[in-house]
Amino acid sequence: MPLDSLPPDARPREKLLARGPDSLADAELLALLLRTGFKGVSVLQLAQQLLDHFGGLAGLLRAGVTDLAAVKGLGPAKRAEIAAVLEIARRALHQQLERRTVFDAPESVKQFLRLQLDGLDHEVFALLFLDAQHRLIAMEELFRGTLTQTSVYPREVVKRALAHGAAAVILAHNHPSGVAEPSRADELLTEALKSALSLVDVRVLDHFVVGGGNAVSMAERGLL
Repeated sequence: MPLDSLPPDARPREKLLARGPDSLADAELLALLLRTGFKGVSVLQLAQQLLDHFGGLAGLLRAGVTDLAAVKGLGPAKRAEIAAVLEIARRALHQQLERRTVFDAPESVKQFLRLQLDGLDHEVFALLFLDAQHRLIAMEELFRGTLTQTSVYPREVVKRALAHGAAAVILAHNHPSGVAEPSRADELLTEALKSALSLVDVRVLDHFVVGGGNAVSMAERGLL
């Protein structure tokens, strides 16, 4: 069922134009991109099924083209369009951080990390490498699995910081449980990396814990 078959006041496009994008539910926004459903399933139902499959927008933002192929009703054209929109969102935030200091765009840092790390079913430890003006040089995922002070190797972190010529870094990892609360182990790991990086004059500006749609700053919590 295409969107044009819906009653006028239920059509996401007309609703968006009349009331703004904030007035639309997640499924309605996604339905605008999908445009049509398939036999027996309306476009809004397809959009909701897609969100349910990936655990909401956060999970969808982490989906790859092969992940999208597992959803019934998503042909090559729809998969390509969704993947393109998600990549545009990631690149837009990346470019914003390249041009501005992270202190000028703290919310953008959180949005960027949520796009990259939220919704994963495994733990990932990543670094944002920053120049002397604290603009983003690059982001790298360095370690995967169960992260502890002993499984994240300070030597490798230092090597990558030097390779990028970074003056500062932001640490980040996710909690697949969805609870974005720093643990005591996170605090110990942060201290170990701060000590190692200080030997090569690289500052640790923050450590973010991502999960459940949130990105918690350890600096803001006074834990850095």
